[in-house]
Amino acid sequence: MACGERLVLDGAVFQQPVTVEIAARQVSCARTRWASTATLHLRHAELDLRDAVFEYPVLVAARPTPFPLPGSADSLPETELSGRDPGVRLASLGGADTAHLALHDIDLSGCRFAGAVHLDQLKVDGWCTFATTPTGWGRRLPWWWSRRNTLTEEHHWRVRAARDPGRATALGWAPPPADAPALKPAAVAALYRQLRKSLEDGKNEPDAADFYYGECEMRRHDPRRPRGERVLLTAYWALSGYGLRATRALAWLGAATAVTITVMVLWGLPADDPKPTTTGRQVAVGQEVVLTTATPDPVNPTGPLTGRVTAERFEKALRVVINSVVFRSSGQDLTTTGTYTEMTSRLAEPVLLGLAVLAVRSRVKR
Repeated sequence: MACGERLVLDGAVFQQPVTVEIAARQVSCARTRWASTATLHLRHAELDLRDAVFEYPVLVAARPTPFPLPGSADSLPETELSGRDPGVRLASLGGADTAHLALHDIDLSGCRFAGAVHLDQLKVDGWCTFATTPTGWGRRLPWWWSRRNTLTEEHHWRVRAARDPGRATALGWAPPPADAPALKPAAVAALYRQLRKSLEDGKNEPDAADFYYGECEMRRHDPRRPRGERVLLTAYWALSGYGLRATRALAWLGAATAVTITVMVLWGLPADDPKPTTTGRQVAVGQEVVLTTATPDPVNPTGPLTGRVTAERFEKALRVVINSVVFRSSGQDLTTTGTYTEMTSRLAEPVLLGLAVLAVRSRVKR
């Protein structure tokens, strides 16, 4: 069937297997009961599945081409829908048990999942899209929001939690409608966790990683979480975006490397490489000679800082830092400052390198 405006199937009961083909602006299936298997092929539509009951597997899919007329070579006329995007948008799954529901090529950027159960068993196949974070240059940081898939519930929470909701909306966060419930961060984190499990079961690891990011964000902003956990999550976010932002981890690694090299060149390397010296005392003829060989302590460099910056000292400092990244000792004689700097870099820099590798792995994992 084709409908120029809104098709209402609220409360309908489908007791037999059925294939429904609908082209309409809006399709409402609130409280619809599907007592058998069914397939919904839709075009141009915004679908509402609030409180729907799925007793058997039900597939909702977007149809890219017009529906054929039975017994004819012609297509179902869509005159009143001409010029509209043929894609399908899901508006809400609130109150529905999605264990038997499968979505294929559906726009989920505005879908409200709050209130749905068994979201971890929801099947999301094909080209299903979610909302994304705002893009553009921020005022506080060069790039404030890293691009990722999000749920519309996070958009609503961001606007409600912002000091200036109008500014949050101007940045690109979607404002909540009047009937949208005010969810706490813990509730949004639970939605992310269930949908992440659904995507992981469908072998969609990259998009599941975005939902893990969203889950950690909600946990980080949850005031009911212990302060220590939130501090740890904040550090994890700042250093590597929860192990999902390789660029961030590599930037910190580059900064740590630059600082370590600078400290080594200016204060960590001794003025001259200590050379072993042999000392002894003269004895009478025929007696054994006792000699003691020792290496003197490194001498701290002196003079102006600019005079310490040389190609030779830079090469030595670079060798120390590269060895530190891979948990190796350079074997270079260092001052006290240099020794502690090397110990710190051997702990911090391999961790940053590991976070960068972990982030790359999350994006290419099958």
